Formats: sequence, C-alpha cells, structure tokens
Amino acid sequence: MLRPVLIVLLLAVYGPSLMAEPNDVYSFESRSEEQRFHNLISELRCPKCQNQNIADSNAPISKDMRDEVYQMMSEGARNEEIVDALVGRFGEFVRYKPEVDSRTILLWATPVIAVGVGLVVVAFIVIRTRRNDESEPALSDEERSRAARILAEGDSDRTS
Repeated sequence: MLRPVLIVLLLAVYGPSLMAEPNDVYSFESRSEEQRFHNLISELRCPKCQNQNIADSNAPISKDMRDEVYQMMSEGARNEEIVDALVGRFGEFVRYKPEVDSRTILLWATPVIAVGVGLVVVAFIVIRTRRNDESEPALSDEERSRAARILAEGDSDRTS
C-alpha cells in the first residue's frame, strides 16, 4: 500500500523535470564569442512569437534560428552576414530595428509625422483660443450695472 503512494509521489515531484526539454548547449572558444552569440540572438525576433527575441523564445523555429546563428558563427561569418542570412530566410520582420529603405521609410517617419501633426493641432487650438478671447467684447456700462443689480438681488434673497 505504501509503495504505490511512494511511486505516485515521486512521479509528481520528478515527472515535470523528466519531461522538460534540455536547454541549448553551445560551446564557445572565448567569452567574447559567447557574448557575441547572446547579443545576436537578443537582437533577432522570433517569427512565431511576434514580440519575443529568439533568445527567450521556446518555439521550434527559434531553436532553429539559434542553431543557425551558432553554425554561421562557427564558420566565421560576420554579424551582418548572419543577420542578412536570417532576414533572407525569414523576412525583414526578424529585425527589431529594420534598415531605412524605400519599404520602411514610412515606419521610420511615422513618429516624426505624428509629433509634427500633434504640434500643428496644438498650435491651431492655441491660436484659435487667443483669437476668440480677443474678439469677445468687454461688458458695456449698461450690462455692468444690470449684472450688479442681479447680483445684489441674489444676495438680498439669500440673507432673508
């Protein structure tokens, strides 16, 4: 009776770790090569996970991309060559910072355009408000005396 309970308890405790995927293990010649690898995989976006880099993603495509980066580094490829190869295979989307060209100019220009439009709108509102303030005439003497009478009547009603 104790033996089945012990087996179930052991499986509950150790089962998840037995089924977990092993972490990627890459060997590097130097600490700088390892740092270069981590910088590269941190700069590339997972095509499946949208806003996650391939360093943090558990998707199979990210593992393939990490393996490809490691393989190309082992073959002596420069960072630009590695990134260009992955962009060629997966598209411009894998870059967090796409290059400025005819296809991405709107992407880069949108923040500047948005700020410019916002400043124009604010300037228009400020100018219109100032014009409205200047165009409103001051009260005439007759209107001032009428307002004073109305206020005086209101005060006398409250004191009664």
